[in-house]
Amino acid sequence: MTVTEAATENTIRVLDHGFVRLDGALADDLSVVNGARVSFARRKDTMDESDEGLIRFLMRDRHGSPFEHNAFRFHVRCPIFVAREWFRHRIGSFNEFSMRYAKATDDFYVPEPDDVRTQVGKPGAYRFEPVDDEVAEETRAELRAVYEQAYAAYARLVEKGVARELARSVMPVGAYTQFFWTVNARALMNFVSLRNSGFAQLEIRRYAEAVEAFFAETMPVTHAAFLANDRIAP
Repeated sequence: MTVTEAATENTIRVLDHGFVRLDGALADDLSVVNGARVSFARRKDTMDESDEGLIRFLMRDRHGSPFEHNAFRFHVRCPIFVAREWFRHRIGSFNEFSMRYAKATDDFYVPEPDDVRTQVGKPGAYRFEPVDDEVAEETRAELRAVYEQAYAAYARLVEKGVARELARSVMPVGAYTQFFWTVNARALMNFVSLRNSGFAQLEIRRYAEAVEAFFAETMPVTHAAFLANDRIAP
């Protein structure tokens, strides 16, 4: 079974061929509480209202280290250009699919017509506006044509015996990759504060929305405090 085939449970589908799957988590709100209370040589087994207040205080006053004593392990499948933005978030561990060792798939990102957009404004102050239906369909057709040509060239090179590590050079950044990402709640909040934002690129924002949904489900008190703190990571 491939890792893609295994992505059936705890999975949120994203874009046309992607997903975010929570592969495992050693994380809950109590991990934050005990991370903080160890300063007083105290430990608790259950949450109460005072602990919820403590989490809100820690978030508000940016006492960040108690939010680091937990871990989320995600399995992500996304276009290469999304992964490259994701990997800029360095507090976390990544292991990515390798086209040196495994054959590339023929899955490529083609945006929905409503997601084809034009860019208006100056660097750092862009806004994005929809294009008309004809341009949207032309864009989608152009992308498909480039993808088909690129993958055909890749397949021909591999068939001729060219090493996969070289043949992969023809693959565009719209090709899908996949990776495992292990991250603590503090770094995760930093990620979603930046990537689940109106300033983020639409495609990575869709993935950040999925990540945040798992975070909210796993650590609801911490997530509520994060929202109350205007989505600023501690």
